[in-house]
Amino acid sequence: MDKLRHLPSLQALQALVEVADSGSFTQAAQKLCLTQSAVSRKIQQLESHFGVPMFVRNSRSIRLTAEGEQVLGSARNIFEQLKTLQDRLSPHKRPFRIRMHVSLAVRWLLPKLSDFYRLHPHVSLSIETVATEIVEPASDSDAYILYLPEPSSDPDCLTLFEEALVPVCAPNLASATQPLASVEDLVHFPLLHRSADKQAWIDWLAANGGKSLEDYRHIPFNLDELALDAAARGLGVAVTDMTLAEESIGRGVLVIPFGQPLKTRGVYSLCPQPSAASHPACLPIMQWFARQAEQDEG
Repeated sequence: MDKLRHLPSLQALQALVEVADSGSFTQAAQKLCLTQSAVSRKIQQLESHFGVPMFVRNSRSIRLTAEGEQVLGSARNIFEQLKTLQDRLSPHKRPFRIRMHVSLAVRWLLPKLSDFYRLHPHVSLSIETVATEIVEPASDSDAYILYLPEPSSDPDCLTLFEEALVPVCAPNLASATQPLASVEDLVHFPLLHRSADKQAWIDWLAANGGKSLEDYRHIPFNLDELALDAAARGLGVAVTDMTLAEESIGRGVLVIPFGQPLKTRGVYSLCPQPSAASHPACLPIMQWFARQAEQDEG
């Protein structure tokens, strides 16, 4: 039999990928909506085709053989190439994918999405969030929103809003016996941090005549979202971007106890990938984000 004319089926290669990823024939079968025996048969088809075992099995676990690793690598490449081809030939069949920090998605974008879908009911956005401080571009994303310490010189990057730091807390955090009316009062309350480096509080205290960090109590977090939720629950005072806190302030969940916004020169920017232009929804999406930027600036 000419094996080049009778290549392994895509279903068999997909079964290999799922078993390798999950480490379980049972879980792979659930993911593929097949029976476990059907998944086993597909793996056997690969083993028969290549004449080598794909997995080493024992009573507790399974692991890929060296040959199985090679087949797995090729399978992943095949599926990635097919996905890229489909996106290129039929971009209208998939959403426009935007990658961003989870706090930005929750605090800035979600409140605005009803307006987007009112204007563009037939366009679908796929929002991918990351919890890392730095948003890395992904090969399968059309655009990404990231924080930059200063505006980008790239003409394709759209500045959405400038960073302006403000202290925020629950409306009832202060009391007659423990006021919160000036920077001097902060020593009586924990400082809530949105990142491990505590840089936002360092910058804000330096600009407003505060003490060094060692003079305060601290509760660290690694997300704006967590620090703001903790502030709304009365755990202390957070420093965050004014735009990110805007909706919570409008609803009365958070208040600015004192002080003026501190502009840091930092910006949040939407940067399209080079391939984004081929997506038919790219232009209206970029235009909508540009209008949001103008409204926030106004």
